Amino acid sequence: MKSESRQLTWAWLVAAILFFALGTQSALAAIGSIIGSKHDFSANGGSPFAGTSIQVCVYCHAPHAATTSTPLWNHTSSAATYTMYTSPTLNATVGSAPGNVSKLCLSCHDGTVAIDSFGAVGNATSLNKFGPTSPQNIGTNLSNDHPIGFAYDATLVANDPGLRDPATTSVTIGSGNAGTIATKMLIAGQVECASCHDVHNSTSGTAVQAKLLRITSDGSALCVACHKK
Repeated sequence: MKSESRQLTWAWLVAAILFFALGTQSALAAIGSIIGSKHDFSANGGSPFAGTSIQVCVYCHAPHAATTSTPLWNHTSSAATYTMYTSPTLNATVGSAPGNVSKLCLSCHDGTVAIDSFGAVGNATSLNKFGPTSPQNIGTNLSNDHPIGFAYDATLVANDPGLRDPATTSVTIGSGNAGTIATKMLIAGQVECASCHDVHNSTSGTAVQAKLLRITSDGSALCVACHKK
């Protein structure tokens, strides 16, 4: 009887551990996570662009000996020259190149660098990169994309009354992560790739997670967060 009781105790313990583990994974999935997202390029992540490492974070970050100090970047940088957005109706002053944070995104998304080209163990000659017809390949011509690399401040709002004041306009990122455009969407006061996209997929909702957006595109909510249209 003791043996049977001990076996039942172990069975319940294993079941409890599995339930807790699965429950934790489900909770993580509910709020969004880079694990299993489109930015999970680990060998076990299921991405068609997966590399050979089973680590998830190493494709972009390194805790030690990173190639740059912020944000502990580990991926090979792109040497491409970009054609920036321009328009006669644009009131912002766009720089000659994307900001540093956007360049981190473009180190994969301009299609010139392999996704698994990282750190000392990356494969710089890999063909594992976004091809020219891939929707993930933005390319080096950014003239047909939303402008990035410009300051979004009171001066710009004064010149373009169609924009909302970034210092006072409230936005909510995901579930309850509220603040202003300036605190939640701008990167050092500038519009960059990460102003609209959350690379770590930490927001919830299918429409948001599908494109790693900070705010859903349903009803153009992401657009009207900044634009009075």
